[in-house]
Amino acid sequence: MEELKVGDIVVRKSYGGDVYFKITQIVKREDGTKLYILKGIELRIIADALGEDLLRPDLNKIAEYDEVFNRKVNAKIKKILLSRKVPFKGKRGEVKEEKGIVGRPGRVLHIDGDEEYLNICLRGYRKLGINVVGRFVPEAEQPNVIIDLLREIKPDILVLTGHDSIAKGAQNFKDINNYRNSRYFAEAVKRARDYEPSYDDLVIFAGACQSYYEVLIEAGANFASSPSRVLIHAMDPVFVCEKIAFSSITKFLSPNEVLESTITGEKGIGGLETRGKYRESSHKI
Repeated sequence: MEELKVGDIVVRKSYGGDVYFKITQIVKREDGTKLYILKGIELRIIADALGEDLLRPDLNKIAEYDEVFNRKVNAKIKKILLSRKVPFKGKRGEVKEEKGIVGRPGRVLHIDGDEEYLNICLRGYRKLGINVVGRFVPEAEQPNVIIDLLREIKPDILVLTGHDSIAKGAQNFKDINNYRNSRYFAEAVKRARDYEPSYDDLVIFAGACQSYYEVLIEAGANFASSPSRVLIHAMDPVFVCEKIAFSSITKFLSPNEVLESTITGEKGIGGLETRGKYRESSHKI
């Protein structure tokens, strides 16, 4: 096999090749071995592995994996738009405005520690007709910028996400030091909630794969990952936001109602009863 390099798509043999990763960094260790830093292709996880544990799938398998990813996302988007009676145009997911419907859905500020995932999510928001502002901010920096961004954007819904994972071999899931980025998400949530204490005025989604769910909820999130410490889909924050953004402000959504829209479901995401953000207009066009 050719030498592995940054940008290669790989799977881990020790995990049965269940998750496809991209190599983002190669670290040369003191003993001369190389440690490969990996980022999930569709799942919000960062991992590492030695070269002997990595296998490069053939192009056909990578294409099949991408097709499954796109099919899941497009099926969710189509179902959502049909429920709103908005036309859905095939694989491109283009949306036409439906005349006669006027209203204001909630505005989203999506802060993401992964620029590629941010762009994937922004395309999803736009297909769903959501007013969104996206910012790429590494997880460790999110607590430092959150207040300035809230003051600038004034969102109804805030997403704090990126990558996370539990330390390899960790047994104590109640020790935040065993999580790669949960501490940063929790601190950013805490500062956002100090800025806006009302759970109705600012709805917060926080976390990524295997994040410390209980700490994020305690910090002030309405919704967070990951109650069962499982991997979550890259687009799950988008689907949570859509449900809230297009539900009437007269309606309180149960967690189960919101999670029905996600790909990962209740094992990957949990939350609190939350008021919708959609305001209907008195006039039609």
